[in-house]
Amino acid sequence: MGTMDIEPGLLCQALSSHPSDKLCSLESFMRYLLNKARHNGSPWQRFSRIARTPRPRVALFAITLSLTSAGILLGQAKRVDDPALKNAAKSASDGDWLSYGLTPGETRYSPLKLIDASNVKRLGLVWAYEVGDGGGDQEATPLVWNNTIFGVTNWSIVFAVDARTGKEKWRWDPELNRKATSDKMCCGVVNRGLAIYHNKIYVPVNDGRLQALDVETGRPVWEARVSYTQNEQTLTMAPRIAKGKVIVGAAGGDRPTRGFFAAYDAETGREVWRFYTVPGDPSKGFESSAMRKAAATWDPDSWKLGGGGSVWDGISYDPDSDLLYVGTGNAEPWPEALRTKDVSTGHDNLYVASIVAVHVDTGELKWHYQMVPGDEWDYDSVQQMILADLNINGKTRKVIMQANKNGFFYVLDRITGEFISAQPYSRVTWAKGIDQKTGRPIINTEVKYGTDPVPVSPGGGGAHNWSPMSYNPQTGLVYVPTRGWDTFS
Repeated sequence: MGTMDIEPGLLCQALSSHPSDKLCSLESFMRYLLNKARHNGSPWQRFSRIARTPRPRVALFAITLSLTSAGILLGQAKRVDDPALKNAAKSASDGDWLSYGLTPGETRYSPLKLIDASNVKRLGLVWAYEVGDGGGDQEATPLVWNNTIFGVTNWSIVFAVDARTGKEKWRWDPELNRKATSDKMCCGVVNRGLAIYHNKIYVPVNDGRLQALDVETGRPVWEARVSYTQNEQTLTMAPRIAKGKVIVGAAGGDRPTRGFFAAYDAETGREVWRFYTVPGDPSKGFESSAMRKAAATWDPDSWKLGGGGSVWDGISYDPDSDLLYVGTGNAEPWPEALRTKDVSTGHDNLYVASIVAVHVDTGELKWHYQMVPGDEWDYDSVQQMILADLNINGKTRKVIMQANKNGFFYVLDRITGEFISAQPYSRVTWAKGIDQKTGRPIINTEVKYGTDPVPVSPGGGGAHNWSPMSYNPQTGLVYVPTRGWDTFS
C-alpha cells in the first residue's frame, strides 16, 4: 500500500519558520507544494509513492492528494453530534464529510477553495486502496472524520482507511448470504453509504440488517432487523441521522412489496416508529390516519400485489422544523390496469412517487406532495431532495428541490408542502406539463399502458436517478447529472 513519503522535519519546515511550532499554516504548506511542482515537474516526485496493484478487483477506491488533503492531515477530531451534523458544511472546511449529501439538507456543496482552475492540473495520485469484492458499480459516498475515510462496498463490507497514508485501520464483513440476497435485489447489488454519529458507524446491510459499529475498532455494538430478503426487501440506501435516530428505508419496489421507512434509536437500535408509504390489508385496520387517507386512493384488493412505494435513496432533514423529507418509489405492479379495476376513473395511489414530510419524533405525516399520481412508468421520486432558503418574489422561502426521475425539476415549500414551481429539464412525453396552480401533472393519456407499444420519455432509467446532485448557495445553481433524452416503450 502506498504512503506519503515526506522527509523528517520537512512538513514543519514547510509550515512554519519554527520546526517545533505545532500550529502549522495550511496555506504555507500548500504554497510549498506548488513551488516544488514548478521546480520539479510534480510535487509527488518528492512526496509520494504511487500504490500499485497488479490486478484490480471489482472496485478500486483511489485517492488523489488534493490541496484539501492537508486539511485532513491537520484536522482535529470533533464529536459527531447533532450540532456537528447541522453545521456539516462548515466542518467540511477541515476536511470532514460527515453524512450522505454532506449536510442534512443534501446540498453536497464543498466550501473548500484551495483547489481551483489554476492548480487542479497539478494534482497527482498519492495512494490507492482496493475495496475488494463489489458485486457491481461502486456507488457509496465515503465519509471522512478524524483523518479517516469510512466506506462500504456493494456487499456491505465496511472499511476504515487512514486518509493520510491509505493504510487500512479496520474492516468488517457482515458475511451475508450473497446468493439469497442478490436474488431478491431489484437492480443489481448496491449500497449507497453509511452514517456516523457519536462513536458509531451505521451500516445498511443488504440482507435487511441495520448494524452499528464502533468507529475506532469496527466491532459490532448493536444490530436491528429492518427487513427480510424472504419478503423480497433489501437495504441499499445510506441512513440519515436525525435527532438521535437512524432513519432508513427498504428497497424492493419492483417486487410485490409494501414500502416503508423506520427510525431506530442511535444508541440502542430499538425501533422508535415506522411509516408505511402505501396501505396494507384494510381488514386489519390502519396504522395511522395517513394510511386511512391513502387507502381511499386504492382499490380494496390492491394490497395483495404489494403496492410499491419503496424507499431506497433520498432522505433530507430540517433540524429547525424537525421534519424529515422522504422520497417514495414507483407503484407496483407498473400497469395501472393491474391495480385498478376501472382505469377510466383512475386512482392517485398514495403515497407512491411522492415526497412525504413526517415529524422526526413520531413519524406522523405533516404533508405530502405526489409527483406522479397513479404512476405506471416507474417514476420513483426517491432522488435527492435539497433544502435551501430562496428569495422568491421578494420573500425568503424555505424550500425543498428535486430533479425528479420523471423529467421535471420541482420547488416546494418544505414547511407546508405548498407547490411553488415545476419545469422540465429533459425530454418529457408522459405529461403535457404541470398545472402551475394545482401542481398536478397534465398526463398524456396516449402513453398509458395498452395493447400497442408506445415510446415514453423519460425512460425507465429516468432523467435523473440515484446519481447525486448538488446546490451552490453562492450562485443559486443546482448541478444535476441527467440522462437527457432517455426513452423506452
